[in-house]
Amino acid sequence: MNGVKRLSGLMTAGVVLACLGPAPVLAETIEAALIRAYQTNPQLNAQRASVRSTDESVPQALSGYRPKVSVTASGGYQYTDVAGVQLGNRYQLNGTQVPRSVGITATQTLFNGNQTANRTRAAEGQVSSAREGLRVLEQSVLLSAATIYMDYLRDAATVEVQKSNVRVLDQTLKQTNDRFNVGEVTRTDVAQSQAQLAAGNTQLLTAESNLTTTRANYRRIIGSEPTGLAPGSPVDRFLPATLAKAVELGMVENPNVTSAMYGVDVNYLNVKINEGALFPTVTLQANAQQSWESSITTSKQFVAGATAQVSIPIYQGGSEYSLIRQSKESLAQQRLYLEQVRDQTRATIVQAWGQLEAGRAQVASAQSQVKASEIALNGVREEARAGQRTTLDVLNAQQALVNARVSLVTAQHDRVVASYSVLSAIGRLAPQVLGLKTDVYDPSVHYHQVRDSWVGVRTPDGR
Repeated sequence: MNGVKRLSGLMTAGVVLACLGPAPVLAETIEAALIRAYQTNPQLNAQRASVRSTDESVPQALSGYRPKVSVTASGGYQYTDVAGVQLGNRYQLNGTQVPRSVGITATQTLFNGNQTANRTRAAEGQVSSAREGLRVLEQSVLLSAATIYMDYLRDAATVEVQKSNVRVLDQTLKQTNDRFNVGEVTRTDVAQSQAQLAAGNTQLLTAESNLTTTRANYRRIIGSEPTGLAPGSPVDRFLPATLAKAVELGMVENPNVTSAMYGVDVNYLNVKINEGALFPTVTLQANAQQSWESSITTSKQFVAGATAQVSIPIYQGGSEYSLIRQSKESLAQQRLYLEQVRDQTRATIVQAWGQLEAGRAQVASAQSQVKASEIALNGVREEARAGQRTTLDVLNAQQALVNARVSLVTAQHDRVVASYSVLSAIGRLAPQVLGLKTDVYDPSVHYHQVRDSWVGVRTPDGR
């Protein structure tokens, strides 16, 4: 029975080490894990590159405001033999020439139904939408990092609980065998102790298998092996005070909602772009050309000119009208999608908030369960000494305490993860809000570097 008493202390130490109190040597905190995932997660870095690619749609749209200039050059060999009559006199010319020319043409669009302006605004909306998509993935990565961090703490603590349980069950079996040898208990008591030890070993193997899987996922998400993890704590201090306030903030700050709102703007501008095809187009073209030996009688020639052209579309087969109707339907679809995203976001916030409140209650309940199970185990142990309880009663009480310890570890895990889930649902799971000590990626830096670029093939980072 002394082994049963030691079980309580061993399990308490295991749980505190993993989840409740400071560890002797702390190699990493949950904040450090979040920073590493934010900086190195390959999926997140790929999404950042995608946003930088989307930035280039703005200078592409702005190119409609700028002139288009081309230079042409030609050269060749020519033989000419001409015979004719001029003013009653016959003549004949023949010879070889090397005709060559160089010219430059510049074209500037003056008006195209505001298509360039609307394309630019649409491209800017796409950039804003892409940034919100990046925020969505940032939150997803940070939530996954916080979850896997707490998963590892939970699974590691569960392994320690099961190891302590196996050690105590092994000692209990030895004590039962000793008592059987002196005739205090029957062979049935020995068999029950053996069965409980076998069950404890099975639970330990399962816990170790779960921990191995969690360790692999930790490496995948955070980018390093888990070593000496410090306890994680909830982020309630960053949450609104009430559910109503959380929903209100989510409707404004959740990146899924804001991305869908930008999608409405982009689709509206696409309607205007397609309507612009019905307007006249005004262009101005200027050209200059210098040629040599263009003919047998011309040794040198220079031509320059400028032309204004107005093109008024009358009918192009009806495709432009179809595009307008199609874009209007897309706009209506995007507006309905926005309402769908808002409803989904509201439901996600309410669900996460409910899980958070349930998690708080579950921790308190699990703590009470552990305390009651400890008292029950001590009572059953004393009664067993007095012959009022059987070995099976002691083993059942011990298993109940082990289950209570595991439930407490799980409840503490769920409590922390739920707080991060609420923060993510309202759109505030970000390094700036969490106060992570890391350089925050700012997508606007690259945007301003390329927005007004007229020429150049190198990216801002030198590639």
